[in-house]
Amino acid sequence: MRAEGFSGYKDLKLVEIPKPAVSDGRVLVRITAAGVTPLEHTILSGGYPRAKAPLVLGGEGAGVVEGGGETAFPVGSRVMFTGPYGVSENGAYSEWLAVRKENLCLIPDNIEALSAAGVPVAYLTAQMTLSFAGFAKGKTVLAPAIGGSVGNAVTQLARAQGAKHAISTTTNHAKAQQARYLGFEDVIDLSEEKLSDGVRRITGGYGADIVIDAIGGETLSEALGTLAMGGSLTTLGYSAGRKATIDVTDLIWKRANMKSFSLFSQPAEVWTTAWSVIFRLLESGAVKPIVAKTFPLAEAADALRYLVEGRPFGKVVLTI
Repeated sequence: MRAEGFSGYKDLKLVEIPKPAVSDGRVLVRITAAGVTPLEHTILSGGYPRAKAPLVLGGEGAGVVEGGGETAFPVGSRVMFTGPYGVSENGAYSEWLAVRKENLCLIPDNIEALSAAGVPVAYLTAQMTLSFAGFAKGKTVLAPAIGGSVGNAVTQLARAQGAKHAISTTTNHAKAQQARYLGFEDVIDLSEEKLSDGVRRITGGYGADIVIDAIGGETLSEALGTLAMGGSLTTLGYSAGRKATIDVTDLIWKRANMKSFSLFSQPAEVWTTAWSVIFRLLESGAVKPIVAKTFPLAEAADALRYLVEGRPFGKVVLTI
């Protein structure tokens, strides 16, 4: 499914392209499922100038190794991956993809390909940012926007690794109820209380040791105010807006810090460490990816529209 241009959904076309060849450092993967992310919508809308059309979209996926994996990823292995695919080169909205070995991870036997396809971007981001923020058992973590991929991943990973509180938020009352039904205990319903009041209530006035914010805008401003003494906020997204106004005393008086994060700028050893933690937690069942809805490849435009406009609880995945 290739974007012939970047002026909206109409530019997505189902096309036939040559099957990629295996080259040094790459593994030929037969794609079975691809995760749908907001970045694809940004690219398709012309909001990512580094991407050039025509381009097969898709930055993450899951599949079966068909060649080039050698002993680490033998033929027939089930793998998941993310990388520069769908941005600077053709991506996972395709039947075949030549994936760099360093971008691959085996899929645990208990995880279906549909679930695995939506794991890489969100869970790698979540695990790395938690680690960089100094996460340890007993810490309190806030990740706004439950239901979203990063909000779900941070909350699940923090809880599975012993967080005292793994807090998230939603502006939708029905989504708050759904989150609690799925086991997310510390969800702040912003239709009923302010973010700061919710964090204060849940933590007994202590605050959040770590905030992982993928939303930006006013949410970042409010989340910064919830930090505990010596806390840390990491910003990595801006779906609610690129501009935010902060109260610098939230940093100064609490001796707190604020930092940014970009997944694909991290060195290989950071990826390896994060993958190992994620694999173990998936294999043990401590973390269970949530898939909201699947679409066939030919309906990729509908899948993107559903993700962006429907704001589902969980990942949207293409079946291939």
